[in-house]
Amino acid sequence: MKVIYVVDGNLEDREGIKQYLELSGYEVQAYEDLHGVQMAISRQAPDLLLLEVQLPDGDGFNFLKKLKQSYSFPVIFVTGRVAESDRILGFELGSDDYVCKPFSSKELVLRVHALFRRIDVSVSAFRSGSTWTLGNSVLQLDEVSHMFSVDGRQVPLTAAEWRIMSYLVSNSGILITRSQILEHCFDYSFESYDRIVDTHVKNMRAKMGPLGSQWIETVRGYGYRFAGKSTSGKPGSEGQD
Repeated sequence: MKVIYVVDGNLEDREGIKQYLELSGYEVQAYEDLHGVQMAISRQAPDLLLLEVQLPDGDGFNFLKKLKQSYSFPVIFVTGRVAESDRILGFELGSDDYVCKPFSSKELVLRVHALFRRIDVSVSAFRSGSTWTLGNSVLQLDEVSHMFSVDGRQVPLTAAEWRIMSYLVSNSGILITRSQILEHCFDYSFESYDRIVDTHVKNMRAKMGPLGSQWIETVRGYGYRFAGKSTSGKPGSEGQD
């Protein structure tokens, strides 16, 4: 059973979310502040965190920024901060979705289902791991053990970065547009969110090292292409979303 942590200073919202998720088959632990959930995470990381931005003891944006330095589980903001600039900031910090209040409880549950489904698809696509080369450089991706490395050096990726990398790798050699990445990895297709993709790719390249921009090529005006060659000889995915 998937374990979800909910953090919200509003008792009614917190308990409402908890109830709907439990009715949908999830194990849910609810917290009213950042201190409580931080202590819980230090004991056991959840499969998903639902996080409000405005909390009694701090700011959810700053909390997520620090959280991503040590953990890679997915995070969805469920918040009263509804400005477009807030939504974009949430994604740029590494959130996997952004749900504005007031919201439909049924829609929230469907978004949670969709997120876990995308993660499961990514895992199954590389169940035995995959190895790719670019000249003398070697990249390895194994989502079962949640390990990603370049030339033997482990590279930590956020949940969103994992999905983008998986999508690019599974379509090796094929041009992938920003809109396709948004739709496949985030369920978003709005042009205003294009820079979210660019920010994630920029961060991924930096983590991958000097050859980051060669592993993930920019096709100016269109999107990105993974340039690695599979050591198994397996071509890129036959189809796209």
